[in-house]
Amino acid sequence: MRVLLLGGTGVISAAVVRQLAATEAEVTVLVRGSDTGRPVPDGVRVLRADLRDDAAVRTVLGDETFDVAVNFIGYHPDHIAADVARFSGRVGQYVFISTGSVYARPAPRLPVDESSARRAGSFDYPRLKLECEVAVEAAYRDGFPATIVRAAHVYDETVVPVLAGWTVVDRWRRGLPVVVHGDGTSLWNLLHARDFARALCAVLGDERLTGESLHITHDTPLTWDAIHIALARAAGVEPLLVHRSSEDIGREIDWMGPVLTEDFRHSLVYDNSKLHRLAPGLPAATPFARGADEILRWYGADPARQRVNKDVDAAFDRLAGDRRD
Repeated sequence: MRVLLLGGTGVISAAVVRQLAATEAEVTVLVRGSDTGRPVPDGVRVLRADLRDDAAVRTVLGDETFDVAVNFIGYHPDHIAADVARFSGRVGQYVFISTGSVYARPAPRLPVDESSARRAGSFDYPRLKLECEVAVEAAYRDGFPATIVRAAHVYDETVVPVLAGWTVVDRWRRGLPVVVHGDGTSLWNLLHARDFARALCAVLGDERLTGESLHITHDTPLTWDAIHIALARAAGVEPLLVHRSSEDIGREIDWMGPVLTEDFRHSLVYDNSKLHRLAPGLPAATPFARGADEILRWYGADPARQRVNKDVDAAFDRLAGDRRD
């Protein structure tokens, strides 16, 4: 199978490259020439061009054809239109990596499956991803062999999967509390990138997915308190938590406001039945306790990685005050 990956050095895409590199697939990665992300494994062909420069992309690809093309970095419907124009008649399957954030919040019913209501709010990321999905679906109706894969929150050892990042661990190690939105009980989905990669690679090229959408998410959601507690335990510290409303946090940290109020505050549970039918036993489930240990080891290996957001740190001080929930 000849596979072209548009992007290949991010959290999700790099894991997929590593997974494919261990198979007999012929893998080509298209990245920007200045890309300084994760290294590409030996045996993987690397082409360099800015994906937003259509002439450059067409030049490096020439007249090659591929069994599968996967777009990890489509964030605007114009990106989809460009892909449809350049890949029509040249790929057997085009896979657009989207997000579960396109589903309506709060969900009218749980768990959500691939046919559940989609409605993105004003938060740009899910809104534009939904517009991309609409463009992909329109292209399929015109004969383009497209598939949509929806991820949830995918992380690896380089990602502290909370909005405040490493700042939460630093605060705990200084004996200070961390602010969690709401009462900490809303449900969230975390999936390790290697588990996402195993599942995606198992279904690449599967003709049953042409014109379909597919979840690749963890089967078991976690509460936000549980996520924070797992990080604290991996760090060997007491998980001091203070709960404040999403609105209160947004007033202190403006960029967190839309993410919390339109997305993170709402519980979302995914139905992975379609994936289980296509690839029984996947995704493999890395417990977040193990993932948190990997995160702490990676950050602990180089103090330069342990960057604290001073503005968030100060805002958490104001939000916490003397409270300890």
